[in-house]
Amino acid sequence: MWPETSETEQPLRNGLTTGSCATACCVAAVRALLANKQPASVEITLPRGELVNLHIIDYQPLEKGIRTSTIKDAGDDPDATHGATLFVELRLLPTPGITFKAAEGVGTVTREGLVLAIGEPAINPVPRKMMISHLEHYAQAYQYQGGFEVSVGIVNGEQIATNTMNSRLGIIGGLSILGTTGIVRPYSCAAYIASIHQGIDVARVNGFTHLAASTGIASEHAIKEYYQMDEISLIEMGDFVGAMMKYLRREKIDPKSGNRIQKLSISAGFGKLTKLANGHLDLNSRQSSIDFEQLANIAKKLGASTELQQQILNANTTIQVLNMTKQAGLDIATVVCIEALKFAKTIVHESIEVEVWAVNRKGLFVANSHQDKFDHDGKIINQSEASL
Repeated sequence: MWPETSETEQPLRNGLTTGSCATACCVAAVRALLANKQPASVEITLPRGELVNLHIIDYQPLEKGIRTSTIKDAGDDPDATHGATLFVELRLLPTPGITFKAAEGVGTVTREGLVLAIGEPAINPVPRKMMISHLEHYAQAYQYQGGFEVSVGIVNGEQIATNTMNSRLGIIGGLSILGTTGIVRPYSCAAYIASIHQGIDVARVNGFTHLAASTGIASEHAIKEYYQMDEISLIEMGDFVGAMMKYLRREKIDPKSGNRIQKLSISAGFGKLTKLANGHLDLNSRQSSIDFEQLANIAKKLGASTELQQQILNANTTIQVLNMTKQAGLDIATVVCIEALKFAKTIVHESIEVEVWAVNRKGLFVANSHQDKFDHDGKIINQSEASL
């Protein structure tokens, strides 16, 4: 478990990526094999030139090689791999060259659209470059003429991966070895945003032209069921609607298939959509708040009484607002969807059809930008039913 946080404000602590951890294990392993040294910590150089030290917790001899391990420290970032044991099994090869394999807990790429080819271990390009440069440095220092086989693993990595989007991206069997700078910056959420971008790329390359981006499980389930969508076309954007939409700002066509994204369905909780309708690109409560004055103004335009407007201003939650306006016969949710759509269309590429769907706490649709009407079960009421 995470330790209790201090009651006094302190600067957030940076951490190191899985790529940095794997590189440190490589350095420890190559020094053990070529110089018969087993240091308790090793120094590595990050992509931008910073020098950092990482502790090595274990050395285990292997046939023609050695296994070294370290503990991933993500600093104060809520990273899924924080505290995980990462290891490298390094073996010497008779001919020059460096090959990478996925050991226990590291996934394998099974779908097109990622930076790695199908069948490759999920070890991203920058971590590979870091490991290669450090291994080549020590090979030269110790006048070693042969090559290396690098197997990277994470203890319980397959289980930890269930808390990530790897399976949806087509990375099966475990986690990815990531990092572009070597450093994890608290709450930067760079890995999450990268997963959103990868999800869009994977969908496009695999021929899916309609994406559904959702803020959570309930909103995703609702839109998935409505359109009977394949999992690959579902984008778990969370609060990062801006990162998702900005990635769709430039029209991208897959060079092999000629596919491009043609339609985007944004499915989100009503409260989150009020923020999008108000022009916010980050829907997290740390970055944006519910604007009850905005909602009162919408209600006023719909004909709300002065008393109802005041009740909205004094509300604690958007669910209260939704219920109050519904009882008054005012369809505030549809207006919010339409306003959210207007803002979204200013971000994504003009060639992409965009629609917005709002769900309640039960995961049922309450409105959409098409101005459909919904029953108590969240299902669209057709025109003949509406006229009865």
